[in-house]
Amino acid sequence: MSRNTGPEAILRQMFAAAIEAAQPAHCIPGFLPEAPRGRLVVVGAGKASAAMARAVEDNWKGPLEGLVVTRYGYSVPCERIEIVEAAHPVPDAAGLQASQRILDLVSNLTADDLVLCLISGGGSSLLPLPLAGITLEDKQAVNRALLKSGASIGEMNCVRRHLSAIKGGRLGQACHPARVITLLISDVPGDRPADIASGPTIGDVTTCEDALAIVRRYAIELPSNVLAVLESGAGESVKPDDPRIAGCEVHLIATPQMALEAAAQVARDAGYAVAILGDSIEGEARDVGKVMAGVAQQIVTHGQPFQAPCVLLSGGETTVTIRGDGRGGRNVEFLLALGVALDGLAGVHALAGDTDGVDGIEEIAGGYLAPDTLSRAWAQGIRPKDSLANNDGHGFFSALEDSVITGPTLTNVNDFRAILIEATKGHA
Repeated sequence: MSRNTGPEAILRQMFAAAIEAAQPAHCIPGFLPEAPRGRLVVVGAGKASAAMARAVEDNWKGPLEGLVVTRYGYSVPCERIEIVEAAHPVPDAAGLQASQRILDLVSNLTADDLVLCLISGGGSSLLPLPLAGITLEDKQAVNRALLKSGASIGEMNCVRRHLSAIKGGRLGQACHPARVITLLISDVPGDRPADIASGPTIGDVTTCEDALAIVRRYAIELPSNVLAVLESGAGESVKPDDPRIAGCEVHLIATPQMALEAAAQVARDAGYAVAILGDSIEGEARDVGKVMAGVAQQIVTHGQPFQAPCVLLSGGETTVTIRGDGRGGRNVEFLLALGVALDGLAGVHALAGDTDGVDGIEEIAGGYLAPDTLSRAWAQGIRPKDSLANNDGHGFFSALEDSVITGPTLTNVNDFRAILIEATKGHA
Protein backbone atom coordinates (compact mmCIF):
# COMPACT_ATOMS: atom_id res chain seq x y z
CA MET A 1 0.00 0.00 0.00
CA SER A 2 1.29 3.46 -0.86
CA ARG A 3 2.77 5.53 1.91
CA ASN A 4 0.60 8.38 0.66
CA THR A 5 -2.72 6.62 1.18
CA GLY A 6 -2.28 3.92 3.83
CA PRO A 7 -1.99 3.76 7.61
CA GLU A 8 1.30 5.66 7.65
CA ALA A 9 -0.26 8.63 5.88
CA ILE A 10 -3.15 8.68 8.35
CA LEU A 11 -0.81 8.52 11.32
CA ARG A 12 1.33 11.35 9.97
CA GLN A 13 -1.80 13.43 9.34
CA MET A 14 -2.87 12.81 12.93
CA PHE A 15 0.51 13.95 14.25
CA ALA A 16 0.34 17.07 12.11
CA ALA A 17 -3.15 17.84 13.42
CA ALA A 18 -1.97 17.48 17.01
CA ILE A 19 0.84 19.96 16.39
CA GLU A 20 -1.41 22.39 14.56
CA ALA A 21 -3.95 22.40 17.41
CA ALA A 22 -1.27 23.68 19.77
CA GLN A 23 0.02 26.50 17.58
CA PRO A 24 0.21 29.79 19.52
CA ALA A 25 -1.45 31.70 16.67
CA HIS A 26 -4.65 29.76 17.43
CA CYS A 27 -4.37 29.73 21.22
CA ILE A 28 -3.12 33.18 22.24
CA PRO A 29 -5.76 35.68 21.00
CA GLY A 30 -8.59 34.54 23.26
CA PHE A 31 -6.49 35.00 26.39
CA LEU A 32 -5.13 38.51 25.85
CA PRO A 33 -6.20 40.95 28.58
CA GLU A 34 -7.37 44.54 28.34
CA ALA A 35 -4.66 47.15 28.10
CA PRO A 36 -3.19 48.22 31.45
CA ARG A 37 -3.00 51.82 32.65
CA GLY A 38 0.78 51.51 32.68
CA ARG A 39 3.27 49.47 30.66
CA LEU A 40 2.75 46.04 29.10
CA VAL A 41 5.93 44.00 29.52
CA VAL A 42 6.09 40.62 27.77
CA VAL A 43 8.55 38.02 29.03
CA GLY A 44 8.78 34.28 28.58
CA ALA A 45 10.73 31.14 27.89
CA GLY A 46 10.28 27.84 26.10
CA LYS A 47 10.32 26.20 22.72
CA ALA A 48 7.04 27.92 21.82
CA SER A 49 7.78 31.27 23.44
CA ALA A 50 8.89 33.09 20.27
CA ALA A 51 5.80 31.96 18.38
CA MET A 52 3.71 32.99 21.39
CA ALA A 53 5.36 36.42 21.36
CA ARG A 54 4.60 36.80 17.66
CA ALA A 55 0.95 35.92 18.29
CA VAL A 56 0.80 38.59 21.01
CA GLU A 57 2.28 41.21 18.69
CA ASP A 58 -0.11 40.27 15.90
CA ASN A 59 -3.12 40.71 18.18
CA TRP A 60 -2.09 43.63 20.43
CA LYS A 61 -2.78 47.13 19.13
CA GLY A 62 -1.22 49.20 21.90
CA PRO A 63 2.40 49.71 23.00
CA LEU A 64 4.37 46.81 24.44
CA GLU A 65 7.95 45.75 25.11
CA GLY A 66 9.62 42.57 26.19
CA LEU A 67 12.07 39.72 25.90
CA VAL A 68 11.60 35.98 25.53
CA VAL A 69 14.15 33.18 25.23
CA THR A 70 13.66 30.13 23.02
CA ARG A 71 15.65 27.16 21.77
CA TYR A 72 18.22 27.60 19.00
CA GLY A 73 16.40 27.37 15.68
CA TYR A 74 12.99 28.24 17.18
CA SER A 75 13.13 32.01 16.76
CA VAL A 76 10.24 33.82 15.08
CA PRO A 77 10.67 37.41 13.81
CA CYS A 78 9.10 39.99 16.12
CA GLU A 79 9.16 43.78 15.95
CA ARG A 80 8.63 44.90 19.55
CA ILE A 81 9.56 41.84 21.61
CA GLU A 82 13.20 40.80 21.58
CA ILE A 83 13.82 37.13 20.86
CA VAL A 84 16.92 35.45 22.29
CA GLU A 85 17.98 31.91 21.40
CA ALA A 86 19.72 29.62 23.88
CA ALA A 87 20.58 25.96 24.43
CA HIS A 88 18.26 23.09 25.33
CA PRO A 89 18.28 20.60 27.06
CA VAL A 90 21.65 21.51 28.61
CA PRO A 91 21.75 25.28 29.30
CA ASP A 92 24.38 27.71 28.08
CA ALA A 93 25.64 31.27 28.69
CA ALA A 94 23.05 32.76 26.31
CA GLY A 95 20.24 31.41 28.48
CA LEU A 96 22.00 32.61 31.61
CA GLN A 97 22.29 36.15 30.27
CA ALA A 98 18.71 36.19 28.98
CA SER A 99 17.43 35.04 32.38
CA GLN A 100 19.15 37.92 34.13
CA ARG A 101 17.87 40.40 31.55
CA ILE A 102 14.31 39.14 32.05
CA LEU A 103 14.61 39.68 35.79
CA ASP A 104 16.01 43.16 35.22
CA LEU A 105 13.18 43.98 32.82
CA VAL A 106 10.45 43.26 35.39
CA SER A 107 12.19 45.05 38.24
CA ASN A 108 10.86 48.42 39.46
CA LEU A 109 7.40 48.00 37.93
CA THR A 110 4.32 49.65 39.42
CA ALA A 111 0.83 48.46 40.26
CA ASP A 112 -0.37 50.04 37.00
CA ASP A 113 1.90 47.80 34.91
CA LEU A 114 1.11 44.38 33.49
CA VAL A 115 3.53 41.53 32.90
CA LEU A 116 2.41 38.96 30.32
CA CYS A 117 4.49 35.84 30.87
CA LEU A 118 4.61 33.33 28.00
CA ILE A 119 5.75 29.91 29.18
CA SER A 120 6.09 26.60 27.35
CA GLY A 121 8.08 23.39 27.62
CA GLY A 122 11.83 23.70 27.57
CA GLY A 123 11.82 26.82 29.73
CA SER A 124 13.67 25.12 32.60
CA SER A 125 16.83 24.79 30.52
CA LEU A 126 16.35 28.15 28.84
CA LEU A 127 16.14 30.01 32.18
CA PRO A 128 19.24 28.63 33.93
CA LEU A 129 20.01 31.61 36.21
CA PRO A 130 21.38 29.95 39.37
CA LEU A 131 21.13 30.93 43.00
CA ALA A 132 24.15 32.52 44.67
CA GLY A 133 26.93 30.00 45.16
CA ILE A 134 26.00 27.97 42.09
CA THR A 135 27.63 28.40 38.66
CA LEU A 136 26.35 27.76 35.16
CA GLU A 137 28.75 24.83 34.97
CA ASP A 138 27.11 23.40 38.08
CA LYS A 139 23.68 23.78 36.50
CA GLN A 140 24.90 22.06 33.34
CA ALA A 141 26.27 19.13 35.34
CA VAL A 142 23.02 18.81 37.30
CA ASN A 143 20.94 18.91 34.12
CA ARG A 144 23.01 16.17 32.49
CA ALA A 145 22.73 14.01 35.59
CA LEU A 146 18.97 14.50 35.81
CA LEU A 147 18.48 13.66 32.13
CA LYS A 148 20.35 10.38 32.54
CA SER A 149 18.82 9.39 35.88
CA GLY A 150 15.41 8.13 34.82
CA ALA A 151 13.68 10.71 37.03
CA SER A 152 10.26 11.94 35.91
CA ILE A 153 9.83 15.45 34.57
CA GLY A 154 8.12 16.44 37.81
CA GLU A 155 11.04 15.16 39.84
CA MET A 156 13.60 16.85 37.62
CA ASN A 157 11.78 20.16 37.84
CA CYS A 158 11.51 19.90 41.61
CA VAL A 159 15.30 19.81 41.82
CA ARG A 160 15.66 22.60 39.25
CA ARG A 161 13.26 24.92 41.11
CA HIS A 162 15.37 24.76 44.24
CA LEU A 163 18.59 25.71 42.46
CA SER A 164 17.18 28.63 40.45
CA ALA A 165 17.11 32.38 40.93
CA ILE A 166 14.18 32.76 38.51
CA LYS A 167 12.07 29.59 38.60
CA GLY A 168 9.88 28.29 41.42
CA GLY A 169 7.85 31.52 41.60
CA ARG A 170 10.85 33.84 41.77
CA LEU A 171 10.06 35.59 38.49
CA GLY A 172 6.51 36.28 39.68
CA GLN A 173 7.90 37.57 42.96
CA ALA A 174 10.24 39.93 41.09
CA CYS A 175 7.31 41.42 39.14
CA HIS A 176 5.54 42.66 42.29
CA PRO A 177 3.59 44.96 42.56
CA ALA A 178 2.73 44.70 38.84
CA ARG A 179 -0.15 42.50 37.75
CA VAL A 180 1.04 39.20 36.25
CA ILE A 181 -0.79 37.01 33.72
CA THR A 182 0.90 33.75 32.74
CA LEU A 183 -0.12 31.92 29.56
CA LEU A 184 1.02 28.29 29.55
CA ILE A 185 1.44 25.70 26.81
CA SER A 186 1.67 22.49 28.79
CA ASP A 187 4.23 19.78 28.12
CA VAL A 188 3.94 17.97 31.45
CA PRO A 189 1.75 15.07 32.58
CA GLY A 190 -1.21 16.38 34.52
CA ASP A 191 -0.70 19.95 33.23
CA ARG A 192 0.68 21.07 36.59
CA PRO A 193 1.61 24.78 36.21
CA ALA A 194 4.51 24.52 38.69
CA ASP A 195 6.12 21.86 36.48
CA ILE A 196 5.82 23.71 33.16
CA ALA A 197 9.29 25.26 32.77
CA SER A 198 9.59 24.77 36.55
CA GLY A 199 6.98 27.44 37.25
CA PRO A 200 8.74 30.83 37.07
CA THR A 201 5.60 32.68 38.22
CA ILE A 202 3.92 29.83 40.14
CA GLY A 203 4.02 29.24 43.88
CA ASP A 204 5.71 25.94 44.72
CA VAL A 205 4.52 23.53 47.41
CA THR A 206 7.68 21.37 47.28
CA THR A 207 10.71 21.98 49.48
CA CYS A 208 14.48 21.66 49.48
CA GLU A 209 14.03 18.44 51.43
CA ASP A 210 11.83 17.08 48.62
CA ALA A 211 14.57 17.92 46.13
CA LEU A 212 17.16 16.18 48.30
CA ALA A 213 14.98 13.09 48.49
CA ILE A 214 14.89 12.92 44.68
CA VAL A 215 18.66 13.33 44.49
CA ARG A 216 19.09 10.43 46.92
CA ARG A 217 16.44 8.28 45.22
CA TYR A 218 18.29 8.33 41.90
CA ALA A 219 21.79 8.41 43.41
CA ILE A 220 22.54 11.69 41.61
CA GLU A 221 25.97 13.07 42.44
CA LEU A 222 25.82 16.83 42.99
CA PRO A 223 28.72 19.25 43.31
CA SER A 224 29.35 19.97 47.00
CA ASN A 225 28.31 23.62 46.70
CA VAL A 226 25.03 22.64 45.03
CA LEU A 227 24.31 20.07 47.73
CA ALA A 228 25.00 22.74 50.35
CA VAL A 229 22.33 25.02 48.86
CA LEU A 230 19.71 22.28 49.23
CA GLU A 231 20.83 21.08 52.65
CA SER A 232 20.94 24.59 54.10
CA GLY A 233 17.49 25.50 52.82
CA ALA A 234 18.95 28.45 50.88
CA GLY A 235 17.26 27.15 47.74
CA GLU A 236 13.73 27.29 49.15
CA SER A 237 11.23 28.33 46.48
CA VAL A 238 8.41 30.87 46.69
CA LYS A 239 5.30 29.37 48.26
CA PRO A 240 1.71 29.74 46.95
CA ASP A 241 0.66 31.90 49.91
CA ASP A 242 3.38 34.50 49.32
CA PRO A 243 1.51 37.85 49.00
CA ARG A 244 3.84 38.99 46.22
CA ILE A 245 2.42 36.36 43.84
CA ALA A 246 -1.10 36.20 45.27
CA GLY A 247 -2.60 38.09 42.33
CA CYS A 248 -0.88 36.19 39.54
CA GLU A 249 -3.32 34.80 36.96
CA VAL A 250 -2.56 31.52 35.19
CA HIS A 251 -4.18 30.21 32.00
CA LEU A 252 -3.52 26.91 30.23
CA ILE A 253 -3.95 27.79 26.57
CA ALA A 254 -2.81 24.51 24.96
CA THR A 255 -2.53 21.04 26.48
CA PRO A 256 -1.75 17.47 25.40
CA GLN A 257 -5.45 16.59 25.62
CA MET A 258 -6.34 19.28 23.08
CA ALA A 259 -3.74 17.89 20.69
CA LEU A 260 -4.96 14.32 21.13
CA GLU A 261 -8.54 15.37 20.45
CA ALA A 262 -7.48 17.05 17.21
CA ALA A 263 -5.67 13.87 16.13
CA ALA A 264 -8.68 11.76 17.12
CA GLN A 265 -10.90 13.72 14.73
CA VAL A 266 -8.54 12.95 11.83
CA ALA A 267 -8.76 9.24 12.65
CA ARG A 268 -12.56 9.32 12.93
CA ASP A 269 -12.83 11.09 9.59
CA ALA A 270 -10.77 8.23 8.11
CA GLY A 271 -13.22 5.67 9.47
CA TYR A 272 -11.46 4.50 12.64
CA ALA A 273 -12.89 4.23 16.12
CA VAL A 274 -10.68 6.12 18.57
CA ALA A 275 -9.72 5.53 22.18
CA ILE A 276 -7.71 8.17 24.04
CA LEU A 277 -5.98 6.10 26.70
CA GLY A 278 -4.53 9.03 28.62
CA ASP A 279 -2.82 12.37 28.17
CA SER A 280 -0.39 12.00 31.09
CA ILE A 281 1.14 8.53 30.82
CA GLU A 282 4.55 8.26 32.47
CA GLY A 283 7.06 5.49 33.16
CA GLU A 284 10.00 3.92 31.38
CA ALA A 285 9.45 4.32 27.63
CA ARG A 286 10.27 0.68 26.88
CA ASP A 287 7.87 -0.53 29.59
CA VAL A 288 5.05 1.61 28.22
CA GLY A 289 5.81 0.15 24.79
CA LYS A 290 5.43 -3.40 26.11
CA VAL A 291 2.12 -2.58 27.79
CA MET A 292 0.71 -0.94 24.67
CA ALA A 293 1.80 -3.97 22.63
CA GLY A 294 -0.21 -6.17 24.96
CA VAL A 295 -3.30 -4.03 24.47
CA ALA A 296 -2.88 -4.13 20.68
CA GLN A 297 -2.47 -7.91 20.76
CA GLN A 298 -5.69 -8.28 22.76
CA ILE A 299 -7.57 -6.18 20.22
CA VAL A 300 -6.24 -8.15 17.26
CA THR A 301 -6.78 -11.56 18.84
CA HIS A 302 -9.96 -11.10 20.88
CA GLY A 303 -11.55 -7.81 19.86
CA GLN A 304 -11.14 -6.50 23.38
CA PRO A 305 -11.33 -3.89 24.83
CA PHE A 306 -11.97 -2.31 21.41
CA GLN A 307 -12.93 -3.61 17.99
CA ALA A 308 -10.63 -3.04 15.02
CA PRO A 309 -10.31 -0.96 12.96
CA CYS A 310 -9.35 1.46 15.69
CA VAL A 311 -6.72 3.91 16.84
CA LEU A 312 -5.23 4.09 20.34
CA LEU A 313 -3.96 7.54 21.31
CA SER A 314 -1.90 8.58 24.31
CA GLY A 315 0.27 11.41 25.51
CA GLY A 316 2.41 12.28 28.49
CA GLU A 317 6.13 12.10 29.04
CA THR A 318 7.94 8.81 29.48
CA THR A 319 11.51 8.51 30.68
CA VAL A 320 14.58 6.67 29.48
CA THR A 321 17.23 5.30 31.79
CA ILE A 322 20.30 5.41 29.57
CA ARG A 323 22.19 2.13 29.43
CA GLY A 324 23.82 2.33 25.98
CA ASP A 325 25.46 4.93 23.80
CA GLY A 326 23.07 4.98 20.84
CA ARG A 327 21.10 7.83 19.31
CA GLY A 328 18.03 7.70 21.49
CA GLY A 329 14.89 9.56 22.49
CA ARG A 330 11.93 8.54 24.61
CA ASN A 331 9.50 8.35 21.68
CA VAL A 332 11.64 6.12 19.48
CA GLU A 333 12.54 4.04 22.54
CA PHE A 334 8.82 3.49 23.14
CA LEU A 335 8.24 2.71 19.48
CA LEU A 336 11.12 0.23 19.21
CA ALA A 337 10.03 -1.56 22.39
CA LEU A 338 6.49 -1.70 21.00
CA GLY A 339 7.79 -3.21 17.77
CA VAL A 340 9.93 -5.82 19.51
CA ALA A 341 6.96 -6.88 21.65
CA LEU A 342 4.54 -6.99 18.70
CA ASP A 343 7.00 -9.11 16.69
CA GLY A 344 5.48 -8.32 13.30
CA LEU A 345 1.83 -8.55 14.31
CA ALA A 346 -0.15 -7.95 11.14
CA GLY A 347 -2.35 -4.89 10.83
CA VAL A 348 -0.67 -2.90 13.61
CA HIS A 349 1.02 0.38 12.73
CA ALA A 350 2.24 3.10 15.08
CA LEU A 351 3.76 6.55 15.20
CA ALA A 352 5.38 8.23 18.19
CA GLY A 353 6.87 11.70 18.27
CA ASP A 354 7.60 14.72 20.38
CA THR A 355 5.31 17.59 19.42
CA ASP A 356 8.22 20.04 19.63
CA GLY A 357 9.98 18.24 16.78
CA VAL A 358 12.93 17.08 18.88
CA ASP A 359 12.99 13.63 20.49
CA GLY A 360 15.91 13.53 22.91
CA ILE A 361 18.68 15.69 21.48
CA GLU A 362 18.15 14.70 17.84
CA GLU A 363 16.51 17.06 15.34
CA ILE A 364 14.05 14.22 14.69
CA ALA A 365 10.54 14.17 16.13
CA GLY A 366 10.10 10.40 16.29
CA GLY A 367 9.41 7.41 14.09
CA TYR A 368 6.91 5.20 12.31
CA LEU A 369 6.44 1.46 12.94
CA ALA A 370 4.87 -0.97 10.44
CA PRO A 371 4.17 -4.71 10.63
CA ASP A 372 7.24 -5.34 8.42
CA THR A 373 9.59 -3.03 10.35
CA LEU A 374 11.42 -5.84 12.15
CA SER A 375 11.81 -7.98 9.03
CA ARG A 376 13.22 -5.03 7.09
CA ALA A 377 15.67 -4.36 9.92
CA TRP A 378 16.86 -7.97 9.97
CA ALA A 379 17.31 -7.85 6.20
CA GLN A 380 19.76 -4.97 6.74
CA GLY A 381 21.61 -6.84 9.45
CA ILE A 382 20.09 -4.71 12.22
CA ARG A 383 19.02 -6.55 15.36
CA PRO A 384 16.06 -4.71 16.92
CA LYS A 385 16.67 -6.02 20.44
CA ASP A 386 20.32 -4.92 20.27
CA SER A 387 19.25 -1.45 19.11
CA LEU A 388 16.83 -1.23 22.03
CA ALA A 389 19.46 -2.37 24.52
CA ASN A 390 21.79 0.33 23.20
CA ASN A 391 19.12 3.08 23.39
CA ASP A 392 19.54 3.49 19.62
CA GLY A 393 15.98 4.18 18.50
CA HIS A 394 16.94 7.01 16.15
CA GLY A 395 19.69 4.93 14.57
CA PHE A 396 17.20 2.10 14.06
CA PHE A 397 14.38 4.09 12.44
CA SER A 398 16.74 6.32 10.46
CA ALA A 399 18.35 3.26 8.85
CA LEU A 400 14.88 2.12 7.71
CA GLU A 401 13.97 5.63 6.50
CA ASP A 402 11.08 5.61 8.94
CA SER A 403 12.01 8.68 10.98
CA VAL A 404 9.42 11.41 11.49
CA ILE A 405 11.05 14.77 10.83
CA THR A 406 9.03 17.96 11.24
CA GLY A 407 11.65 20.63 11.86
CA PRO A 408 10.92 23.16 14.62
CA THR A 409 7.18 23.02 15.30
CA LEU A 410 7.18 26.19 17.44
CA THR A 411 5.01 24.53 20.07
CA ASN A 412 5.33 21.76 22.63
CA VAL A 413 2.52 19.71 24.18
CA ASN A 414 4.60 16.70 25.04
CA ASP A 415 4.71 13.25 23.48
CA PHE A 416 2.27 11.90 20.92
CA ARG A 417 1.68 8.17 20.52
CA ALA A 418 -0.77 6.60 18.09
CA ILE A 419 -1.33 2.90 17.37
CA LEU A 420 -3.50 2.15 14.33
CA ILE A 421 -4.99 -1.34 14.18
CA GLU A 422 -6.53 -2.58 10.95
CA ALA A 423 -9.24 -5.22 10.80
CA THR A 424 -6.87 -8.15 10.24
CA LYS A 425 -5.46 -11.00 12.29
CA GLY A 426 -2.29 -13.03 12.40
CA HIS A 427 1.39 -12.31 11.83
CA ALA A 428 3.22 -10.66 8.96
